[in-house]
Amino acid sequence: MFSNPFSLKSTLRRCLCGRHASAEEHAAAERAATLSDEARYKEVVASGLMRALFPNDLKRRAFLKAVGTSTAAAALATFFPLDAATEAFAQTGKPEKTDLKVGFIPITCATPIIMAHPMGFYTKHGLNVEVVKTAGWAVVRDKTINKEYDAAHMLAPMPLAISQGLGSNPIPFVAAAIENINGQSFTLGIKHKDKMDVKSWKGLKFAIPYDFSMHNYLLRYLLAENGLDPDTDVQLRVVPPPEMVANLRAENIDGFLAPDNVAQRAVFDGVGFIHSLSKTMWDGHPCCSFAASREFISTMPNTYAALLRAIVDATGYASKAENRKAIAEAIAPAAYLNAPPIVLEQVLVGKYADGLGNIKDDPKRVDFDPFPWDSFAVWMLTQMKRWGQIKGEVDYTKVANEVFLATDAAKVMKEMGLTPPATTMKSFSVMGKVFDPAKPAEYVSSFAIKRS
Repeated sequence: MFSNPFSLKSTLRRCLCGRHASAEEHAAAERAATLSDEARYKEVVASGLMRALFPNDLKRRAFLKAVGTSTAAAALATFFPLDAATEAFAQTGKPEKTDLKVGFIPITCATPIIMAHPMGFYTKHGLNVEVVKTAGWAVVRDKTINKEYDAAHMLAPMPLAISQGLGSNPIPFVAAAIENINGQSFTLGIKHKDKMDVKSWKGLKFAIPYDFSMHNYLLRYLLAENGLDPDTDVQLRVVPPPEMVANLRAENIDGFLAPDNVAQRAVFDGVGFIHSLSKTMWDGHPCCSFAASREFISTMPNTYAALLRAIVDATGYASKAENRKAIAEAIAPAAYLNAPPIVLEQVLVGKYADGLGNIKDDPKRVDFDPFPWDSFAVWMLTQMKRWGQIKGEVDYTKVANEVFLATDAAKVMKEMGLTPPATTMKSFSVMGKVFDPAKPAEYVSSFAIKRS
């Protein structure tokens, strides 16, 4: 960390411990986590410039005292492109660590994180990443918190929950990018072909992958909109996605809301049918994210930046329909999704069998867009509040801004030739009901069935 080079109180001499460029930098190291990458890079560049111009601290201080700090900064900017140098430094800083472990659950939601390994996106951005297949979401959470994983594929609500201490001790976590939008299916056991009306689902047992998941919130929303209380009229059970088809076959559950590759496998095996896609409720909804701890980001900013660039780059590639068949082949092997390529192709390309004798064609069945809208986070928080996961008051916008790193994602999207949105908030509709992110409390209060 670097001291403010335009401060009369700063000294640019090395500190006694030898690990920092000055005594002030030694004292300032603990505030590194509170600064953005851009601010850190700007201090590095400015400090280097001032040390080059004024090797002697006394001369630097005399100069600053004579002209003033703001005038000094402005004067330097007239002959040295500080902003451009900062940008260049941010893009060329070597990763602090190149050998990384990134955990994932074997579902198509993780496509960008997974495909970046066999298709060379991590290598392209200077990283040697081991993507580690993991059994369930609680394991992903614990291994990332315990630093066994440097970063991970997480359900988009998980960084919000971890940061607030829901289900674990509060630890600052972030969602640096969204992995996928849409891509989930309401799936029922084959014996329930007569239950196309959601109102007939009373008494059934449904699997969800995790309590803090879009699957939990969307299934609860669908049930409640059809007059069913998800806590009393049905049973909801947490089941890891890789185990859902086996549980459906054994009739331990009657159905599930899960990633499309799980639903398509149920159809492929003849044990279930696709009732409907999640996009019929909310077209463009988020599901999973690329997540990391604040500590990882602050201690390894260059590594984090390279990892984010690799994943956003892969996400942009996955968003193009013409690349989907090749991606299905790349992520099919046992080390990744361990699924027949034809199953994954039906998910990624969107031409699929629904298990009821129909072949459907929906190119946007799943899509990939890395931008972590703050309004997505606010909606997730409203559902946490609605169903009693958040007990007290919550500052929706503040939490969303802290956890969903839209600014970082937008910067990297531009670098990758993608076009980020001009704002971080937007309204959208869920089952015809408009959500205004500026009025989250009113939104929660508007529901007849809720726990809050």
